[in-house]
Amino acid sequence: MSPSPRVSSFPFLRPRPPASPRLPGTTVRRLLCVLFLLIGTSVLSGCTVYSFSGASIPSNLETISVPIAPNNTSSPVNRLGADLTDLLTDRFVDRTRLSLTTDDAGADALLRARIQRYTNEPTGVSGDERATTNQVTIRVQVRYVDQTKDEELLNQTFSGAANYNPVEAGLDGERQAAQNALENVADDIFSTATSNW
Repeated sequence: MSPSPRVSSFPFLRPRPPASPRLPGTTVRRLLCVLFLLIGTSVLSGCTVYSFSGASIPSNLETISVPIAPNNTSSPVNRLGADLTDLLTDRFVDRTRLSLTTDDAGADALLRARIQRYTNEPTGVSGDERATTNQVTIRVQVRYVDQTKDEELLNQTFSGAANYNPVEAGLDGERQAAQNALENVADDIFSTATSNW
């Protein structure tokens, strides 16, 4: 009678279990084909097209018009309306598959923005009652319409804010804070308008 094999007390010296069998190449190819068919079917059957930025646009929209936003405030900062329009155009055209057109009536989608309010108020005061921090707040009314279906996709008011030091930065600081506030507004508008699908 032969002696039974000894099992080592060291785990790394124990015999390894047999490797699991690999799937044959044809099975892997079949699985990949099924996966691609499922992805293709879901994309073709859906009504939304997603971009790499995570934004989604209804599949029937191909063009967008973004008229210059009127500025209904008495802000000392120039070009607020034009700057907001540029920021919105960059987001909706550069981050989606939409093409820009200046034909408001013929565009598939129309995005109108209007600056309603501009405030510049102190939020921090030093011991000698001087403002150390000011906050610029900009409020914008937005209407986003699918003109191919005569359907309102978004009608909402957005606000953006940014701080600056009025003592050190002065009017240049206010201009930069206004630009930062506009960028925050543009980001919120884009995110809201492209996440409803």
